[in-house]
Amino acid sequence: MRIFNKLVLVATLLALCVVVLGAYVRLSDAGLGCPDWPGCYGALTVPQSESALQHAQTAYPDSPVEHAKAWKEMIHRYLAGALGLLVLAIFVMAWRARKEIKVSPWLPTFLLVLIVFQAALGMWTVTLLLKPAVVTAHLIGGMSTLALLAWIAHRHWGLASIRYLQSDMLRFWVRGALVILFAQIFLGGWTSTNYAALACTDFPTCHGAWYPEMDFTNAFHWLRELGQGADGKALPLAAYTAIQWTHRVGALLTFIYLSWLGLRLINQPHLKRLAFLMLGLLVVQIALGVANLLLHLPLVLAVGHNMGAALLLIAVVVLNSKVTELKY
Repeated sequence: MRIFNKLVLVATLLALCVVVLGAYVRLSDAGLGCPDWPGCYGALTVPQSESALQHAQTAYPDSPVEHAKAWKEMIHRYLAGALGLLVLAIFVMAWRARKEIKVSPWLPTFLLVLIVFQAALGMWTVTLLLKPAVVTAHLIGGMSTLALLAWIAHRHWGLASIRYLQSDMLRFWVRGALVILFAQIFLGGWTSTNYAALACTDFPTCHGAWYPEMDFTNAFHWLRELGQGADGKALPLAAYTAIQWTHRVGALLTFIYLSWLGLRLINQPHLKRLAFLMLGLLVVQIALGVANLLLHLPLVLAVGHNMGAALLLIAVVVLNSKVTELKY
């Protein structure tokens, strides 16, 4: 059990790193740093020698080797592969010690299936040339992996009790926080993968209006190609504006919901510290979102915004775990 507990904790930290690094790869425009999958130009590492570079250019004449971008992508793949091996080990150990672990062994089983699906999404991200629906699904899959690992880790490292909350109705709102946050993470992912983060750079208005001209039909057409509308033509500015505006509204609703919940939880003695942590992360996340707009999306702040979402998700997952009775 000690080995299992440590594996889960290490896997959770590694999942956080993979999520943040994935955001860095995407935001630094390195998502297609390697034109194939799972290798890079037909090899398991980035081509370095003259012969390897010549072979790469012959095999992929439309994709010149850019070492910086290729290494970003491959390091991300290496870490994701290591995470997959850790999840496989957790799965095996969970079934072998299913009477001792503090979660159902079916949870690590689902986690393993999710990791396999994540690998497929990673491949499709490259082969389908950054199709927004695939890239967004890949982001949600990564966040879901992180959330499940955080849940399993807290069940084995933290304390939990239904008595930590004085109201069953408040528990319902705690559960709702996960739904609200995942919805907002999806909207953030859709904004990022469509490169709509700077569709309007003024704040709090958008193009000087509270309700600017928007094209929701093309904005949320799920199966279209990157930069194209449902008709195959270039995606109009009004569609990018609709994506950005919807993300802003979602951020406002998320801020109101989590702020209200956090202020309620401050009065719960066993949850006070976690409530303050959640509120602090929420304020930082909103500040990073606004700063990204006003400063035109500097890379460090954009990656920080993604990391803030991941940390806020962990806090909300731990909160949900703490108010759920442990079963041995």
